[in-house]
Amino acid sequence: MQQHPSVVEPDGPPPLPARQEAVTADAGGSNSPRSRLWRLCLQGLADATSVPVRVCHFPPGMSKWNKIEHRLFSFIASNWRGHPLSSHQAIVELIARTTTRSGLIVRAALDRTRYRRQVKVSDAQLAGVRLTPHEFHGEWNHTIAPRPRR
Repeated sequence: MQQHPSVVEPDGPPPLPARQEAVTADAGGSNSPRSRLWRLCLQGLADATSVPVRVCHFPPGMSKWNKIEHRLFSFIASNWRGHPLSSHQAIVELIARTTTRSGLIVRAALDRTRYRRQVKVSDAQLAGVRLTPHEFHGEWNHTIAPRPRR
């Protein structure tokens, strides 16, 4: 799995190695807990980092509690109020200029990559995902362990 080209590494010394990655997501769309491709891509992340990925989905209808949506989107909406959203580039530039008094700085970049559509994940590929459901709502919450390196 390749790192997205828009990912920017922070300045300063490298962070300590993570023991696990934590991902929160809403329960709909492409990151649905039932999405075969979502699970396969998270397996790729776990394999690439050699770190388990702990995934916690918000129950349906509860994405409003997503901290990013709750704490960031209101500032983005305030920042672009009164500006015409005339192009993707204009939207990205307005998002990238969003800041808060507490020091939040938003980085944004327009991704023009053409992604494959309607990717099918086979039963064999899905069987290779090292997914362990959590005790609490295992249908929404799970950990994906990295596969052993060869």
